[in-house]
Amino acid sequence: MKKKVLITGITGFVGSHLAEYILSLKDKDIEIYGIRRWRSPMDNVASVIDRINFSYCELLDSKSVLDTITKIKPDIIFHLAAQSFVPTSFNAPVNTVETNACGTINLLEAIRYAGIDPVVHICSSSEVYGQVNADEVPINENQPFRPASPYAVSKVAEDMIAFQYFLSYGIKTIRTRMFTHTGPRRGEVFASSSFAKQIARIEKGLQEPVIHVGNLKSVRTFADVRDTVRAYWLLVNKCPAGEVYNIGGERSLTVGEMLDILLTMTNKKPKIKVEPYLLRPSDVTLQVPDSSKFKKETGWKPKIPLEKTLKDLLNYWRSKL
Repeated sequence: MKKKVLITGITGFVGSHLAEYILSLKDKDIEIYGIRRWRSPMDNVASVIDRINFSYCELLDSKSVLDTITKIKPDIIFHLAAQSFVPTSFNAPVNTVETNACGTINLLEAIRYAGIDPVVHICSSSEVYGQVNADEVPINENQPFRPASPYAVSKVAEDMIAFQYFLSYGIKTIRTRMFTHTGPRRGEVFASSSFAKQIARIEKGLQEPVIHVGNLKSVRTFADVRDTVRAYWLLVNKCPAGEVYNIGGERSLTVGEMLDILLTMTNKKPKIKVEPYLLRPSDVTLQVPDSSKFKKETGWKPKIPLEKTLKDLLNYWRSKL
């Protein structure tokens, strides 16, 4: 009997890398399934599209989700689909909470009514911790929630919903609070990808030599998306249900210092312009993870240096433009 792996958000940034990683294992006993909407862009999964079993599904339609889960009967579910851009959550708070919280409820209810017993990875976020004090880093899993955006609130809800379904119904949820991760295919609205795309545009003469930025003083700990998906696969194979894990890289620096690294990879010398529209109403400026619990459980360590991550991201945009 083949093991069925279902990835929600498979056409997105992390989901597409996760599909590629699992396929790279060349395990003939694993079948990959993905849900998509009729308007989902397929560019990210173009290289593996013929090796994925797609189902049309809308997470906010409970019947759609139940039909999909009942049909596939997955053994492992990676729930990655989300409204994941923090600034958008300020403009569309209801949609953000509905998508992330109610979409997760629909998924877990479908599992319950379908009578199946999969391992379910619920992708929460380090944003649930909000703004921490200097004496509270590195951040461990016991850090209090102080959500500083509607997105963070939605992820607190998703996180706790997953825990509640484990307690109440025995559904084998495992939660992750992933810290900053980037790499090729990162959405252009996110800082690292925005900077890389702007540099590539400047190189091709498509943009004036000015990089438009938000808050460059925020401290982030960066991980590569390819290390991230490797961690997620270890998670569902090694970690017990009901648990929660911080996962993050080991390189902490300001967003401005990350931009400086990108600028060493081009011969252009653009000006930097802080744009008010790129600043958040409330910001989270210090994110340094304590991933020791996850590392002890799985033996995982990040392998890809930040310079390679950023170089690959910049080359991704150079090839796209």
